[in-house]
Amino acid sequence: MNKFTRIFLVLTMMMVSVITHAQTTVPNEPNDFMHSNGRIYVVVAVVLTILLGMFVYLFMLDKKISQMEKK
Repeated sequence: MNKFTRIFLVLTMMMVSVITHAQTTVPNEPNDFMHSNGRIYVVVAVVLTILLGMFVYLFMLDKKISQMEKK
């Protein structure tokens, strides 16, 4: 497997593990404010967009560096 594929899979598994452990519900928690207004989905979408952009940027940067090293 490619080096970046391994790194991506490891990071994805770590994120899934963190997300599944963070799904506990506590009544009257202060975070209910974000859920009640639907803003939590906006926050999650922004964070995922930023992370996806960073991964794409790093992948493209690695391809460019690899091409430069071959020359």
